[in-house]
Amino acid sequence: MNEEAVGPSCSSVSPSASVPPAPVWPLRVEQFHQMLRAGILTENDPVELLEGWLVAKMGKNPAHRAATRLVRAALERVVPAGWYVDSQEPITTQDSEPEPDVSVIRGDTRMYLDRHPGPEDVGVVVEVAEASIERDRNFKMRLYARAGISIYWLLSLVDNRLEVYTGPTGPGPAPNYRVRAEHGREDMVPVILDGREIARIPVKDLLP
Repeated sequence: MNEEAVGPSCSSVSPSASVPPAPVWPLRVEQFHQMLRAGILTENDPVELLEGWLVAKMGKNPAHRAATRLVRAALERVVPAGWYVDSQEPITTQDSEPEPDVSVIRGDTRMYLDRHPGPEDVGVVVEVAEASIERDRNFKMRLYARAGISIYWLLSLVDNRLEVYTGPTGPGPAPNYRVRAEHGREDMVPVILDGREIARIPVKDLLP
């Protein structure tokens, strides 16, 4: 396991990369919700709102599907009472509504009948990355850091490693995470909620 500090000068995130390299439409979160309520968009439409842009979701291959299920199952085995694990469901930030592959959410699902979880409700957010790896290391990481989500896991199927990002900077010209730890297949990754380690999971249990 390797751990290093991350800062604006050593991150791959570019402050000028405000528009993703995909077809996009600018929207506010409330406009996005209005379109959903009106049926203009439905939950079956392959789009998500990222930093005020309506972005086409990336396609998923069988390995991505399998890894998502493995991550969810591994986390469900260890999360304590007062938390639950969700998969590919929205979380709402000030300017985005991403649908992370897996997330650990405070409380229980009945707490969120009239809204989606927000950054303050999220303990860990996870993206499984293969074809989407550039988006997940740049665009997604930036928006999670801006929202102040404390822990971001990026499971890379390209090199079979788990990248763990902590210490979000919050809003600013170049949102980022201050610390990056890299875990190989034979490593154990700590699961931390509210600043407390509650378990360790073998990285190999997350990989297909």
